[in-house]
Amino acid sequence: MKVRRLSQTQWVVVATILGVAVGLLFPDSRAAEFHASDLEFLSNIFLRLIKSMIAPLIFSTLVVGIAGHGDDLRRVGRLAFRSIVYFEIATTLALIVGLVVVNVVQPGRGVSLAAASPGVELPQTKLTATSILEHAVPQSVIDAAARNDSLQIVVFTVLFAIGLSQVRGPLRLVILNFCQSLAEAMFKVVGVVMKLAPLGIGAAIAVTVGRNGLEVLRSLGLLVMSLYGSLVAFAVFVLLPIALLSRVPIRRFINAVKEPWLLAFTTASSEAALPLALENMEKMGVPRSIASFVLPAGYAFNMDGSTLYLAMASVFVAQAAGVHMPLSQQLLMMVTLMLTSKGVAAVPRTSLVVLASALVQFNLPLQGVAVILGVDAFMDMARTSINVVGNCLASVVLARWEGVFSHSGHAVPVSVGRETVLHVPTILPSGRRATTTLYS
Repeated sequence: MKVRRLSQTQWVVVATILGVAVGLLFPDSRAAEFHASDLEFLSNIFLRLIKSMIAPLIFSTLVVGIAGHGDDLRRVGRLAFRSIVYFEIATTLALIVGLVVVNVVQPGRGVSLAAASPGVELPQTKLTATSILEHAVPQSVIDAAARNDSLQIVVFTVLFAIGLSQVRGPLRLVILNFCQSLAEAMFKVVGVVMKLAPLGIGAAIAVTVGRNGLEVLRSLGLLVMSLYGSLVAFAVFVLLPIALLSRVPIRRFINAVKEPWLLAFTTASSEAALPLALENMEKMGVPRSIASFVLPAGYAFNMDGSTLYLAMASVFVAQAAGVHMPLSQQLLMMVTLMLTSKGVAAVPRTSLVVLASALVQFNLPLQGVAVILGVDAFMDMARTSINVVGNCLASVVLARWEGVFSHSGHAVPVSVGRETVLHVPTILPSGRRATTTLYS
């Protein structure tokens, strides 16, 4: 009877522990009929289900969020400007934390770049500001949705929502109500799919441990532990003060973010946590118009964990290669990383692509990327989870900044031209909170 009363989060923790055990008992290196990596199809199915909801969720919630402001497009522009300012401050602080930790701990000392496997395929290094800007604009929204390119989806949706806001009469309400209905339906689908989370997450952990093993952590353990320690320091000394200064209800925020954080950590996928993060932030009191804009945009421009990782990894390679980099050159590299890491979230292995590009630019050996690849799976879990936490906090802070954060759960009215959109929080018979949106 007690087992049945476990919460969703507790089931995920149990599945994670079982996944580690399966990965250790049935590693890929062992000659056996069954390997932990054979369970990869379960994690792939779960991730495919989650990712299939990203495009309709971003489109529907962002259209309502922007077009729901009616003619007040200046408010949308103000939100975008404030978001960019917040993102730049947060990522700069992340770079500073990573730079301080890697120079104090010096995890690259004693690491030989000869450990790089000659058969490893290194990431492509051609990455320029013009290619990033060109990539942000979709040539086909269908193609962008098929590839789950959140940045391109956001760009198209913003243009569509601005155009819709110029439409007058009942036609506008038809589209708005359709998008609102689509968003509500997709959030229900999220609830259904999350029932499979323990199975998918357990399989993902088993595959990671079975394929990489824990032995690989011995040679590069200091780098991994330094990254985890720096991410904890970033959360304590950067994110927590930001939350306190913005008067974010800490306990409510932790309760709202713990499931998206755990999902991102165990799957190493920011996309997998996006639908649940959108839902939980709205339940916490962040208006949908804020959450649906800040979270997808943050996935492209506010990757705190990935930015911190890039700061550590780039200097780590220099240390491993025996290259002395003065502080001035390290700062120049940090500025380069901060600029080139923007807007490429949809590129596979984004952090490694940006890292490889920076190494080539500063004449550092590209073999350092191959060395890091051995433990990248374990570091990816940590940096991805902090990316999600940082973006969730950004949505709450900007809601407070805009003066629309709901503490008590009262309805939040938003002007839609001559109409009014009323987000009414309700309690379902099951005890869960929901939001009913009315147009009048």
